[in-house]
Amino acid sequence: MPEKLLEIQGLTAQTNGKEILHGVNLSIGRGEIHVLMGPNGAGKSTLGNVLMGHPAYTAQAEKMLYRGESLEGKSADERARAGMFLSFQNPVEVPGITLASFIRSAIEARTGKRVMPFAYRKRLLAGMRLLQMDEAYAERDLNVGFSGGEKKKAEILQLLMLEPEFAILDETDSGLDVDAVRTVSEGVREYMKEPGRSLLIITHSTRILEALHTDYTHILVDGRIVAEGDASLVDEINREGFESYE
Repeated sequence: MPEKLLEIQGLTAQTNGKEILHGVNLSIGRGEIHVLMGPNGAGKSTLGNVLMGHPAYTAQAEKMLYRGESLEGKSADERARAGMFLSFQNPVEVPGITLASFIRSAIEARTGKRVMPFAYRKRLLAGMRLLQMDEAYAERDLNVGFSGGEKKKAEILQLLMLEPEFAILDETDSGLDVDAVRTVSEGVREYMKEPGRSLLIITHSTRILEALHTDYTHILVDGRIVAEGDASLVDEINREGFESYE
């Protein structure tokens, strides 16, 4: 069996006095792709945010380990430096810092090493070409005036440049047309070429999964994982919806 990268047992989470996650168990091995599905309001994005250490949530767990070490008390930036990554469902605009500068600063913060400008620029432009992004976006303020598709591509560009071990992709295919989904999927496939990397894909439409091999599928309803299986569970949900699990 693959070495466990993430182990969660009995995870509960609340915000503003309301409990959203109720005893979630989740185990992800190195090199695995896991899919998290569920109806609107089930707590899927909450789970992604909690795993990444979002300060708006209070979380408790019997066990919450990443690479065998407890995540308890670790901030989002500490988790990022340890190799975790979260792509946002709705990426925010950040005026005053360019996409290229943001990614470069993020790499330096994660690695603690200065990035060499020439090598960095070469990698950045290669990633943008893979994602079919206009190179001019590198010098535009992060996500400011970007279309929905370009924002999602910028998230995947960050994924490729930061090279985390474990990535959570929250509705990355949401709102994208067929061509954009295909391009983003190519970026995700490129990320997974490195052995030992793992993905948790939170999705509704499942279009991004067509080009990826799914190892495990989890169904989250009302803050609880109510069903688990392999890729065939995705097909079942696409045919029948979540009604039988609600």
